[in-house]
Amino acid sequence: MASGETALIVGVGTKLSASVARLCHKQGMKVALASRNVDKLADLAAEIDAKTYACDASQPEDVEQLFKNVNSDIGEPDLVLFNASARVRGGVHEIDPIEVQKAITITCYGGFLVGHHAAKQMRERGSGTILFTGASASVKGYPNSSAFAMGKFGLRGLCQSMARELAPKNVHVAHFVIDGGINAGEGDERAASRGEDGTLEPDAIAETYLHIHRQHRSAWTWEVELRPWVENF
Repeated sequence: MASGETALIVGVGTKLSASVARLCHKQGMKVALASRNVDKLADLAAEIDAKTYACDASQPEDVEQLFKNVNSDIGEPDLVLFNASARVRGGVHEIDPIEVQKAITITCYGGFLVGHHAAKQMRERGSGTILFTGASASVKGYPNSSAFAMGKFGLRGLCQSMARELAPKNVHVAHFVIDGGINAGEGDERAASRGEDGTLEPDAIAETYLHIHRQHRSAWTWEVELRPWVENF
């Protein structure tokens, strides 16, 4: 455990990113939570004494201001997690091109913007970890999910390039292929219908994220795949 560290999580929801935030707090880190809708973060922020920031990750000025505010309020992040994404479901012949553009901009370009600002300060400092949440769609295109695949494939390519570029500067970049549904807890009918081990437990995923952050530089990994054993791959 290394108290005094700072974590910034961009694209915070109620499952995976919330579990990562709680674990970072438990580790003694100061935590910053960023989302387009900060109202939904109130309970989590109060629980872990985190600061919240309104940010649309697809907007360059929002992301630049986010890093300035976090640096000023609680210090430069040692750990940055990009967890934002967007989907457009439907056949490639029928989905709205404008909505597809928005989805790719959030999922992929947003990852670039967050990675860009994190890399600038971590590279200069000579330390830091940048993590990106991907999906099975990062490596396999599914029917009626072309927009999501484009965004996640692009995000994976970004991560691979960043990992090679920044490792010599002591900045660890890693991409996570989350293959399967994430258990939302009590009341999650989908998780209940799939039975034991049918979905990923967010706290278990968070433990892996922390492990990657803690890896020794002599044995870094740039990509991890996580799935329930019942998931086909």
